[in-house]
Amino acid sequence: MQHFKSLSELALANGMEPPEHPLLALIRIKDDMVVNHPEFTTDCYMIGLKKVKEGYMLYGRTKLDHQKGSMVFTKPRQVIEMKNLKFEEDGYILFFHEDFLNGSLLFKEIHKYHFFEYEADEALHLAPREEKIIWNIFYGLETEYYNNEDEFSRDIIIAGINSMLRYADRFYKRQFINRRQISGKTVTEFNRVLKQYIDNGHLQEGLPNVSYMATQLNISRRYLTSLLKVETGKTAQELDHGDDHNRINYLYFDIHQFRMGS
Repeated sequence: MQHFKSLSELALANGMEPPEHPLLALIRIKDDMVVNHPEFTTDCYMIGLKKVKEGYMLYGRTKLDHQKGSMVFTKPRQVIEMKNLKFEEDGYILFFHEDFLNGSLLFKEIHKYHFFEYEADEALHLAPREEKIIWNIFYGLETEYYNNEDEFSRDIIIAGINSMLRYADRFYKRQFINRRQISGKTVTEFNRVLKQYIDNGHLQEGLPNVSYMATQLNISRRYLTSLLKVETGKTAQELDHGDDHNRINYLYFDIHQFRMGS
């Protein structure tokens, strides 16, 4: 498996033009593009806005296919694979090396955005109004990206990336709340797996941790934790405090509070 330490290496391997900045690359996706790449890792973050009509992207253990969209986030050193990806309309991919954030507040804060650890099929589905907001931020980044670099450029671009991430965080919370049918089914399945665990006599070993439950539900640990925070009404501080066993313990004894929604 290939690992790309720089954006120039990544661009060269994919037949793309070298980036305007050694630590930052902004790629416009056209509807005639076809992307293929075997498994690889990078030292970069990626934010993608695209609508797939064919093929898939593999991130972790699950796929992004034509039924999924629209925003996807990946972090450094995660395994990514792209197979015959074709797109319905314009989109973009923003790559930025982790070193691009050095010395900025976002360098520390980016780790709080758990969606960088979601699987590909847990993408953010944007409403038209939300998509317009994200595109407006992108246009600002695009203008600055192709502008002559000066002492303000990096701070302006980082501020734009930070704004995009904050909106994404808001929109994910909206997605958890509004998509009741999907989140409700996840909670129902959560209850089923937990009941099966108890019925099989494993309770004497202790309650299952978040990682176990996420594996059984075939979703990422971070996505399950985020979804259950919304479904239980617990604050992030309450559910993030303590180890995985304590979190499941909190959730187990409040299971009756889940809003099923389906």
